[in-house]
Amino acid sequence: MSVEYILLAIASAGGFYMAWSIGANDVANAMGTSVGSGALTVKRAVILAAVLEFAGALFAGTHVSETIRKGIINPMIFQGHELDLVFGMIGALLSAAVWLQIASYFGWPVSTTHSIVGAVLGFGITYGGLNAVDWWKVGSIVASWVTSPLISGTIAFLLFTMVRRLIYFSNDPVGVAKRTTPYLVFLVFFVLTLAMVFKGLKNLHLDLDLGDAMLVATVVGSVASVVSVFLVRRIKSRQIKERILIRQPAPVGKAIKKALQRLERVQDQAHGETQSQLSTIVNDLRALEREVQIGTTVERIFVYLQILSAAFVAFAHGANDVANAVGPLAAVITVLTTGELAMKAAVPVWVLAMGGVGIIIGLATWGWRVMITIGKKITELTPTRGFCAEFATAATIVVATKFGIPVSTTHTLVGGVLGVGLARGISALNLKVVTNIIISWVVTIPIGAIGAVGIYYLMKAIFG
Repeated sequence: MSVEYILLAIASAGGFYMAWSIGANDVANAMGTSVGSGALTVKRAVILAAVLEFAGALFAGTHVSETIRKGIINPMIFQGHELDLVFGMIGALLSAAVWLQIASYFGWPVSTTHSIVGAVLGFGITYGGLNAVDWWKVGSIVASWVTSPLISGTIAFLLFTMVRRLIYFSNDPVGVAKRTTPYLVFLVFFVLTLAMVFKGLKNLHLDLDLGDAMLVATVVGSVASVVSVFLVRRIKSRQIKERILIRQPAPVGKAIKKALQRLERVQDQAHGETQSQLSTIVNDLRALEREVQIGTTVERIFVYLQILSAAFVAFAHGANDVANAVGPLAAVITVLTTGELAMKAAVPVWVLAMGGVGIIIGLATWGWRVMITIGKKITELTPTRGFCAEFATAATIVVATKFGIPVSTTHTLVGGVLGVGLARGISALNLKVVTNIIISWVVTIPIGAIGAVGIYYLMKAIFG
């Protein structure tokens, strides 16, 4: 077997490993809040994400990828030394994938884009020196650590504060929620459609300019809003069946009902002052039970909005972030099959399919680890809070695309979750978990770089 075939096999395995790591870490961005809030079980979240991630990767994933993600170095510096690019790209894939697996093991949500950028940066500097790097692009990527969570967190904070005051602080929460839902549905479909068609899905020729994209989004949002008017009428005031992700107490409503039954039995046997006091307690519990039923009915309305937002993020993630695995692999395939260097390279359908399958397997095997961090450990989530976080993420992606701001889906969603947590006060956040996440963000690029350099030299020693 020739060296080219061996390198191609190693690169393909590295691409699949990277896709697996993306599924294990990044896909939790889409489904973590839905699982944490009880809107979806882990099993249903995995199935929904698997279908949408694979569809996004295969049908909407770019068929022409940047050979070096984000263009932070120019592949032409390897002119005449094409195998060095191959070694470096294999090193970048393996280094980024290993770091993502480590982060996934500990449940840290880190950016796959930043992982591959750090890895490419490491071997790029090693080969071409500091001048080989576009430091302006690197700086904008580092700045996104602050800008993306800040924008998303602000939107989530304001949206959740508005929803809470408008609905939960009103005299008729269920009625207000039903009247407000059509407007929220319009807003959700408008933003999600805009994110899809505004320079979002070039492979499907749905990369409209802003004016046309806003027109399409307005039409879609209006139709969805009208349909929601009829659907929301079918929602009755009843408790949601609470999902269980990890061990947790029985649902509050169920616990109150049991307490009422026991108190009523004791009350029947009591006399005098004791019976009067028990009667007061029973009445208070009945009032609390009604409040819980009202709250769960409102949350039930938001379950559908949250699942819709999560489905969009999953499809968009499959379409966009599969490039983190297939971009470097496309560069290797191009060099080994044609001997040429290029800024952009064609991505075979089998590579996109492999990336989609790798993402699904990563999600199904290890995805639950980061899901628990996103959905449970940062702050307590409900469908309302989860919806606000997911919507803020989608809205931030749209705004960032419009102004050309590089953002990380991971950082954006974590910012949204932090925003809804802060809306309830700093005590609602698990600051230890938040600190660990921020540290993992900071070390992602240097760890990716160091690993890629080591693997680059190892490959060069074996095949050079």
